[in-house]
Amino acid sequence: MLRIITQQADVKAELQRICDRTHDEQVVHKEATVREVLQAVKRQGDKAVLHYTAEFDHQTLKPEELRVTGSELDAAYQQVSKELLAAIRLACRQIEAFHRQRVPKSWVNFGEDDVVLGKRYTPVDRAGIYVPGGRAAYPSTVLMNALPAKVAGVPRIVMVTPPGAGKAISPAVLVAAQEAGLQEIYRVGGAQAIAALAYGTETIPKVNIITGPGNIYVTLAKKLVYGTVGIDMLAGPSEVLIIADEFANPVHVAADMLAQAEHDPMAAAILLTTDTALAKNVQVAVERQLVDHPRRIDTEKALAHYGLIVLVESQEAAAELSNEFAPEHLELEVKDPWAILPQIRHAGAIFLGYSTPEAVGDYLAGPNHTLPTSGAARYASALGVETFLKHSSIIQYSPTALQKVAGAIDLLANTEGLPSHGDSVRRRIQQDE
Repeated sequence: MLRIITQQADVKAELQRICDRTHDEQVVHKEATVREVLQAVKRQGDKAVLHYTAEFDHQTLKPEELRVTGSELDAAYQQVSKELLAAIRLACRQIEAFHRQRVPKSWVNFGEDDVVLGKRYTPVDRAGIYVPGGRAAYPSTVLMNALPAKVAGVPRIVMVTPPGAGKAISPAVLVAAQEAGLQEIYRVGGAQAIAALAYGTETIPKVNIITGPGNIYVTLAKKLVYGTVGIDMLAGPSEVLIIADEFANPVHVAADMLAQAEHDPMAAAILLTTDTALAKNVQVAVERQLVDHPRRIDTEKALAHYGLIVLVESQEAAAELSNEFAPEHLELEVKDPWAILPQIRHAGAIFLGYSTPEAVGDYLAGPNHTLPTSGAARYASALGVETFLKHSSIIQYSPTALQKVAGAIDLLANTEGLPSHGDSVRRRIQQDE
């Protein structure tokens, strides 16, 4: 049963334990395996990719089968319902429209003495998108990663996703990719897919940045290739924290907690409330909704280990606990969410009011659902257009402007023991004189 904690002395310790749930001793062993995979793919290319696909995904592929064919892409449209296609297209429009509002603009400023300063944004040349698969299908992950890259203007976007039974890729995933403008898709997953994108193989191109969530092996691989390529973030198991008042519907709150817990046995679902009756009613509602739940075992494991209901003295106290936890998803199921919003400093995405379940953001509200987890919201943000952009500074000085600052540059350069820095300015000034 979902626990209710009333002793405030225990709350912070429990929240910290949940936040640290990915730091287990098995990670060291898994990291060694990932290093082996990375090095093998770096040295052997496609051969290693195919070897590990057979070993880990139990699918035997030939090199020419790595890339999804045009006929497979065409056939995918015949295998999804009209209703699902309409839903994917609606999500596409919503997500793309939101991210188009986030494109930063290059700028220049012409100052005194013909000094020109500015910033120029350009997309990476190639982006790699990882989409989890195999036993499940995540068309929403395709859209959330591909569309910001498309809006950013990335010239080449490639997608990797593990093959399922019979080497198949989910038709919904293939349709979502095409609706987002992707045609280059490879049936490979796990650490070997990240290695292929980071180093390149005979078939799979080397990219500049890798985005998208995955299991612990994918996450560790992204961590280890960072520096060779850029990455979006190290996303861990999903989590939701709900702040609810006495007017919240316990059935809805319970459904939102289960919506998070059903992701993974390590997913976290936390409720902070000032109302004892709500806490008990949510506890009961969770048990009722678990009956005949198709993912009951994994969901119960998540709730048993990382589910929590906390009774707090005030919404202000709840906000402060939320800030310390820095949740991936934060739901403010209170009468006046805008009143408490200014107190929230750290959260990946914030859902306001009784009619805004996290599922809205997961699928088609528009903002990205690839979010920082495990406390990373204290310093990190959602995946977005800027993930696929880099900026260059623009600087131009006239002879007059350079002469005015020459003395200061020379002094700073000599203070740091770098005389040629000063000379590079001084010689220009002397030449102009």
